[in-house]
Amino acid sequence: MIVRAPATSANLGPGFDCAAVALELWSTLEITDGQGVEITGEGAGELPADETNLAVRAYALAASPAGKRFRFTNGIPLERGLGSSAAAVALGLVAAAPDAAPEDLLALGVELEGHADNLAAALCGGACLTWQGRIARIAADVPLVPVVVVPAARIKTAAARKALPERVSHADAAFTAARAALLGAGLAAGRGDLLGAAFEDRLHEPYRAPFAPLLEALRTEPPPGAAGICLSGSGPAVLVWAQPADADACASALAARFPAEQVLQLAVAATGALDVRSRRPEALRPPRPAATNQRT
Repeated sequence: MIVRAPATSANLGPGFDCAAVALELWSTLEITDGQGVEITGEGAGELPADETNLAVRAYALAASPAGKRFRFTNGIPLERGLGSSAAAVALGLVAAAPDAAPEDLLALGVELEGHADNLAAALCGGACLTWQGRIARIAADVPLVPVVVVPAARIKTAAARKALPERVSHADAAFTAARAALLGAGLAAGRGDLLGAAFEDRLHEPYRAPFAPLLEALRTEPPPGAAGICLSGSGPAVLVWAQPADADACASALAARFPAEQVLQLAVAATGALDVRSRRPEALRPPRPAATNQRT
């Protein structure tokens, strides 16, 4: 069995713990008879290469990992807000139960992953909304191009979440509710103008901004062609949503401005782990890089 799962970006500004998109940046798991865990790519040498590996634990939720060898090729940066843990859980779940329904797999894996929005998009691809164990895949694509600025610094999601207050003002709640409505409408209708107005938030981003200094820098001085800017998940990576005609220039400007960071011009992945699996490993050739690394 071979399975691929995409990176994901959750929240998308006001869609806190609800909205996410899958991105064309992939991790792969190949399972054969045997034993052991092998990891290459992101996290090699630091992720556990045994039964405590997150994807192996996810696999064990639906099938026994005994007598199986797990080979991971990780293409998603860790602890940057790009859903690396959701991809790992999706890989394990789909490898163990490739014919299961998305919401059944979500129910199995959400406690292990902790973020239903990321996991839903990793399983289904496209733009997804998640609530009370349900998944609505509302679009296969987005009318803006995601350009991700990925810093070298990391942050654990749990640490970023601790910064959030228990209460917000009525004004901040109303502000975010209006942007969340624009976000859903823009995704469903494919309206870039609505999306461009949606990527602001007062529920979580202001409190996570100290952990993600790029967010304030980019909002203060947006790059050319930027229609909207938001944290990717809990950060510290930042998503710059560019107009399609300006995406190349936007990515080049960001790479020149932030030479110490990694700039990835990506696309929304229309497919998720449930769509990219095979019992014949040769049926899935290694993917051609969909991301343009302006700086590696």
